[in-house]
Amino acid sequence: MTTATTYHVPVLLKESVDGLDIKPDGVYVDVTFGGGGHSREILRRLGHGGRLYGFDQDADAEQNIADDARFTFVRSNFRYLKQWMHYYGEDQIDGLLADLGVSSHHFDDATRGFSFRFDAPLDMRMNKRAGITAADVVNDYSEEQLTDILRLYGELRNARQVAVALVKSRQQQRIETTGQLLEATERLFAREREKKEVTKLFQALRIEVNHEMEALRDMLKGASQVLKSGGRLSIITYHSLEDRMVKNVMRTGNVEGHMEQDFFGRVKSPFRVISNKVIIPTDEEQNENPRSRSAKLRIAEKMEN
Repeated sequence: MTTATTYHVPVLLKESVDGLDIKPDGVYVDVTFGGGGHSREILRRLGHGGRLYGFDQDADAEQNIADDARFTFVRSNFRYLKQWMHYYGEDQIDGLLADLGVSSHHFDDATRGFSFRFDAPLDMRMNKRAGITAADVVNDYSEEQLTDILRLYGELRNARQVAVALVKSRQQQRIETTGQLLEATERLFAREREKKEVTKLFQALRIEVNHEMEALRDMLKGASQVLKSGGRLSIITYHSLEDRMVKNVMRTGNVEGHMEQDFFGRVKSPFRVISNKVIIPTDEEQNENPRSRSAKLRIAEKMEN
């Protein structure tokens, strides 16, 4: 595998791979391949008979593909996990790892529009080959639609005001760049440009562009179906929306968190939560890698059917 230290620094590397409880001859999936940091560590622990599949829809990630016969790169959205595992004849896997955050590579690429640190085209697509852009969302969605995604995905208290400002601005000129987006909302985030509120605005647009919540829902459902008894899920989340879905699946077996109970009142779930206390990065890691500061790791094991 090529060196990818500048592409992305893996978060909670040891803890997340430890959570997989790797069997040397097991079959594992890294559904967020990115810079390949987690995959390299999984391969290091696998034996000659082990297999690892790495998913990523971003063409940039392909520069980090492992030169290892045990590794297969899948250029696809992880929402199609179950279909691809069936395609490769792997209907049962021993573990799945996901680092759901946006990679440092995306934030540092001035041409992709993921960060408000650069004046760049409003793109935000993980897969540059298809789909709508953030500019399409900002300019073509109705005021109601914008309000909904800003409130739901950005958890912005002033979602309506931001939507109104965007609609008013685009009536004068189409909003095509991150700079124009910031200018259109400047009066609403006057002291927050470098802080949480603008980050929430960008997060909401990115989630909508990439259908992240729908993809996560599909991936978690697929993982529940292809994971064998005793297999592990090791998932790193960064914001409350995705963390809630992951926690619900691990505790109840569904993303909504609907609990089913047996005759004795015990919650019926296909998973056993390995650690009831969420795992967070050490102070040292948070200082060395600021991206890790909002990271949470959850680990669960598939129960016997």
